[in-house]
Amino acid sequence: MAALSSSLLLLFAAHFLTTSFSLELNFYRDSCPRAELIVKEVVQKHCQKDPSVPAGLIRLHFHDCFIKGCDASVLVDSTDYNIAEKEAPPNLTLRAFDVIDDIKAEVEKECRGVVSCADILALAARDGVVLSGGEAYPLPTGRRDGTVSLMEDAHFPGPSFSVQAALSAFQTINLDLVDLTTLLGAHSIGLCHCGFFIDRLYNFRGSGLADPHIDPGLLDTLRHKCPFEVVEIKNVSKDPKVFMNQAAAASSSPFTLNTSFYRGLLDYRAVLRLDQNLAFTDFTSRLAASYVDDPKLFLAQFSKSMIKLGSVGVLTGRDGEIRSNCRSINDGT
Repeated sequence: MAALSSSLLLLFAAHFLTTSFSLELNFYRDSCPRAELIVKEVVQKHCQKDPSVPAGLIRLHFHDCFIKGCDASVLVDSTDYNIAEKEAPPNLTLRAFDVIDDIKAEVEKECRGVVSCADILALAARDGVVLSGGEAYPLPTGRRDGTVSLMEDAHFPGPSFSVQAALSAFQTINLDLVDLTTLLGAHSIGLCHCGFFIDRLYNFRGSGLADPHIDPGLLDTLRHKCPFEVVEIKNVSKDPKVFMNQAAAASSSPFTLNTSFYRGLLDYRAVLRLDQNLAFTDFTSRLAASYVDDPKLFLAQFSKSMIKLGSVGVLTGRDGEIRSNCRSINDGT
């Protein structure tokens, strides 16, 4: 009986250790007190050189969290034995990996083997939001890094999805229609390749014509920037890029997170079909209009949705690992 009781206690203790850990504010307050400050300083340095960095960090974080949770699996390089997530077609245009590498190097100098790449990416995205004019938000930390990264796992809502199809994808990671509509607001500071919307300009749904829901002035502008014969969908290095928020392109501060993106889609001036589709459903069009009327409401909800995104499928406690190099699993596989 005593042996049985000891076994039950051990089982209970093991269960407690693996289920009681969760994300918390200032997780590194004792183990690496300067961790968040180091992340902020490195992001600021990169942003001063390239103001588009925040958009890259936010997108990188989103693509990480959407596949099996926020575990930094998107950062892992392929090996001779494994093709990693970042090689999947939707991830080929991701960037800001160098920013994460620089942060990790600085953090490792301060506290070796303590701060996860998953937390570094989440914190860097948060700092990118702030540097773009968004609200600062308290971000719980304590994520651990995943040990699996597979190209075949990388599936995302595409730029031509309907709102309902995109919502169905978002619901698989416990995000709702408010989160979908709000997080797409990050397109106010983003760039995209012409290949993501070329069909809207020349052959919408196989019609041989342009999308009838695109503003004629915008159509002329985009056709000039994205000549059909120049766009190379399978070669992103040669595919031209444009601002997803054309109002930003004409602004003196094109990398500012604001509601001009929503004003644009309500005026049929969205670049991506999914963004434009927000104007065609009752709830999303009303939410977009409310953001235009009250920009502070948008910024507040964007922070809330980013916190929610950053909590998707996280590894904590003894799950996962703390990578020494964000680009490779510790065991080298």
